[in-house]
Amino acid sequence: MVQKKIYQSIKRIFDVSAAAAALIILALPLGCIALAIKLTSSGPVIHWSRRIGKNNLLFQMAKFRTMRVDTPQVATHLLKDSSAYVTSIGKFLRKFSLDELPQLINIISGDLSFVGPRPALFNQDDLIRLRTEKNVHKFIPGLTGWAQINGRDELQIPQKVEFDAYYCEHSSFLFDIKIIVLTVFKAFSGAGVCH
Repeated sequence: MVQKKIYQSIKRIFDVSAAAAALIILALPLGCIALAIKLTSSGPVIHWSRRIGKNNLLFQMAKFRTMRVDTPQVATHLLKDSSAYVTSIGKFLRKFSLDELPQLINIISGDLSFVGPRPALFNQDDLIRLRTEKNVHKFIPGLTGWAQINGRDELQIPQKVEFDAYYCEHSSFLFDIKIIVLTVFKAFSGAGVCH
């Protein structure tokens, strides 16, 4: 129990300090991305998505908008033709996970951690149910996670939940660092993105 509390404290200190540093370092690239979104499509730069957080509580998650403003609020794989909704710059941003960068704000606010199960959309009932059965819902969701580096969009929901449950059972600061390092390599390669 004491070890778990120490881990959680270290994790939170790391999250806040690393997210704040990243926002400062990436200020210029973030501004350039925002300008590119504004110049290439109508609508807001940031899309606020209703997501499921720790203990299945709703929160608003920030993302750079990569889809048209009239896109239905469902998981991308449920759209009949998701490519028809993606903006001209959106495909590039999604491929290299650049659309996720505004979530640094959610990390500072405490709704997200750098590492944890990726937060489900508010209407992904099957994913929410399976995670609750496996006690995954008791963890703060993450910007990246064990499932993201083991298949991401290519995984079926039960597979994602198994990876999430494995992470929750074996979480440690060293495991988190491993996931972050592997995520950087995955992001640069654009691997595992199907939508």
